[in-house]
Amino acid sequence: MAYCNDCDSVHNVGFISTRFMGTDGVSLETAKWAEVFEARRFTCYYFAGELDLPPERSYLSPEAHFRHPAIDEISQSVFGVDERGRYLTDQIQSIKNKIKDDLYEFIGKFEVELLVIENALAIPMNIPLGLAITEVLSEIQMPAIAHHHDFFWERQRFLINAISDYMRMAFPPHLPGMEHVVISSAAGGQLSLRTGISSHLIPNVMDFETPPNGIDDYNQDARAALGIEKDELLVLQPTRVVKRKGIEHAIELVHRLGRKAKLVISHASGDEGYQYENRIREYSRLMKVDTVFVSDIINDNRGITPDGRKIYTLNDIYPHADLVTYPSNYEGFGNAFLEAIYFKKPIVVNTYSIYAVDIKPKGFSVIEFDGYVTEEAIQNTLKVLDDPKLCERLVNHNYEIASKHYSYNVLFKELSNLIVKCSGCRYDP
Repeated sequence: MAYCNDCDSVHNVGFISTRFMGTDGVSLETAKWAEVFEARRFTCYYFAGELDLPPERSYLSPEAHFRHPAIDEISQSVFGVDERGRYLTDQIQSIKNKIKDDLYEFIGKFEVELLVIENALAIPMNIPLGLAITEVLSEIQMPAIAHHHDFFWERQRFLINAISDYMRMAFPPHLPGMEHVVISSAAGGQLSLRTGISSHLIPNVMDFETPPNGIDDYNQDARAALGIEKDELLVLQPTRVVKRKGIEHAIELVHRLGRKAKLVISHASGDEGYQYENRIREYSRLMKVDTVFVSDIINDNRGITPDGRKIYTLNDIYPHADLVTYPSNYEGFGNAFLEAIYFKKPIVVNTYSIYAVDIKPKGFSVIEFDGYVTEEAIQNTLKVLDDPKLCERLVNHNYEIASKHYSYNVLFKELSNLIVKCSGCRYDP
C-alpha cells in the first residue's frame, strides 16, 4: 500500500488493458510505468483479458481480451463496412455491461483510486471494453491517465467502420479528470487536431542507467540454436511479422550485402493474420535469403518447449546479433530501435515519420534509408560490419544519446509530475 505525505491515506492504482502478457510494446511499457508507481509507494493492480502477473494483484475479465470469440466476431462485423444492425448493437452493449460489472468489482476489490488505461481507449481492438471504461469513468468521476500507444486513425483497417458513434465516444473519450499521454509529438498533434484533447508527451524508455546482460552460460549457445554458422552474420529483425514492419526491405538488404547471413525474425504474425508472413516467406525464396522464423523458441521467459528445446528471451538473442534491421513503414514510437541502441548494436532504419521527427534530431548515428533500400545504405552497412572500431564508436555514441533522452530517469521525472497532478498528493520515492 502507498501512503500519501499530505493526507496519510492509502493509494492504489489500477492498470487496464486488453492484455498484460508477453513482450508486446504495451505490456513492456506498462511494466516500466508500474516501476515508477511502485517507487512512489503506490500498489499496482491489473485488469485485462489475459495476464501473466501475480494473481493476488490481477483481475481476469475474459471478455476484455481482443481475441475473445465474441469480441473477434464483433471486430470482423464492424470494420470494412459502414452500417450495423440492431443485433450487433445489442451484442456490443451486452458485453459492455458484463465488462462494466467486472470493472466495478475490480475497483472495489482492490480499493483503486487512480486508473491507468493502456491503449484500450486509443485503438478499437475491443470495442465493448473501451465503451465500458468510458462509462465507468463518467459515472464515478475517478482520476485517470489514458496512455495512448497508437490511435485508430493510424491504422488503415479501422478507417472504414460501422461504429463511428462509438469511436467518437470512447477512442479516446474527452472526460473531466482524465489526463492523456502520447508517446510522440505527432500523435499529440493529431489527437489535438482531431478531438481537441491536449496531451502530455512521455516517450518510451529503457533502463540505460543499467547496462544490459551479455552472453552467459544459458544463452551462449543461442547462435547454434538459431542455426547460425560460425562464418555467418546474424541479422536480427526483432519485430512481429506484420505489413507495417516492412520486412521485405530487410530481405533486400541482406540479399544486396552479398555476405553469408541469416535473417532472424523474432516474433510471430500476431493479430493481423498470416498473409504477410506468407509473402515474406515467398520473397525470401525469390531473393535467396535464408530467413528463419523463431518465435517458437523466443518468449518473455526462459524455459523449455514441449519437444525439449531451449526457450530464449529476446534479450538472449540481441548480444549475438551482428546487425539489427528496423525497416518499418510506420511505428507508434519504436521500441526495437531503443533495444538495439541499448544492446549496442548497429541498426538499419527506414526513416518512418516518428523517427524522423522525434528521434533522429537527438543526434543518433544509424544507417538510414528513406522508403527503399539504396546503394548508399548498403555501403554504409558494409563499412560498419567491416570496421569494428567504427562500429564501437557509433554504438557507444548512440547509447550516450539515448541515456539522456530515453532513460528511466526521464520517465520518473515526467510520470511523477503527472501522478501528482492526478492524485493531488505528494509522494517521496
